[in-house]
Amino acid sequence: MASAVTLADVIAALGGVLHGESATRIERIAPLESADAASLSFLANPRYQAQLATTAAACVIVAPALAEAAAARGAAIETPDPYLYFARLTQWWAARVRARPVPRIHPSAVIDASAVVAADADVGALVVIDAGAQVGAGAVIGAHCVIERGAVIGAGTRLAAHVTVGFDCRIGARCTLHAGVVIGADGFGFAPHAGRWEKIAQLGAVRIGDDVEIGANTCIDRGALDDTVLGDGVKLDNLVQIAHNVRIGAHTAIAGCTAIAGSTTIGAHCTIAGAANIVGHLTIADHVHVSAATLISRSIQKPGLYSGAFPFDDNASWEKNAATLRNLYSLRQRVLALEKKNSS
Repeated sequence: MASAVTLADVIAALGGVLHGESATRIERIAPLESADAASLSFLANPRYQAQLATTAAACVIVAPALAEAAAARGAAIETPDPYLYFARLTQWWAARVRARPVPRIHPSAVIDASAVVAADADVGALVVIDAGAQVGAGAVIGAHCVIERGAVIGAGTRLAAHVTVGFDCRIGARCTLHAGVVIGADGFGFAPHAGRWEKIAQLGAVRIGDDVEIGANTCIDRGALDDTVLGDGVKLDNLVQIAHNVRIGAHTAIAGCTAIAGSTTIGAHCTIAGAANIVGHLTIADHVHVSAATLISRSIQKPGLYSGAFPFDDNASWEKNAATLRNLYSLRQRVLALEKKNSS
């Protein structure tokens, strides 16, 4: 098959120490449990070492501590960080089997005369690129995308089908936006008046750094006055909501169904697990890690892992119970001390 390689090819591209025959043929990358004699697999967590005895993989990528055990059953690639090696392997493999399209502008695309589209950009069917928009070198714009007035798409960035980039928004270089992403919709801003809502015009934009990946159907709203900002290397999963004027620091990763309310600042190198909720106007420090389904309702000033949720109630009762819950440990310690004193 066209995608087949040898272990020598893998080592030449990615390095590592090979234990075994370099001419071994590899036709796919597979998990240990479903690998066959033409598969390359990996073992990143020592808890799954038992699978080495049962896997049929032609070769397994392992850490030095497991190299001897892996080599005893067949070929192995030894590397300090098997999961990182696996990640780079998938990138190398995808580049081989997913040929980049020959750059072209589809005849059905509608491009304003004042837009600037790089000569080597690829523009798909039924794309709309509005006045003053810019599409950088090597960018790929999928079918049915809309790039509104004055928006900028950086070099090497790929927009999957049905992505909308709102007016004056800026996407950096080498970003990936998956299908259905909306960048620069209006933030949710309304002033109450006489039982009705008066819209607050959203005058900011969205600025996204380099090497950012945004999952399918994620929405990032434009700022009310200042811009909504995502730093370099940010990774967002599917169905994430980023409200107006949120700022997210470099290399923070946010899992699916998370919602972040307006004007919250999240630091760099944070991780936020799925279905977390962060209320507005908070500050989250660098290197904060939030567990799944956690509600963050106050600012976090120190790095660390934060978890927890609390059942909803009428607000007055909820506030009283939440205050009691914060003191629960100290109350427990006092009770234990009293019990010890009474028993002596």
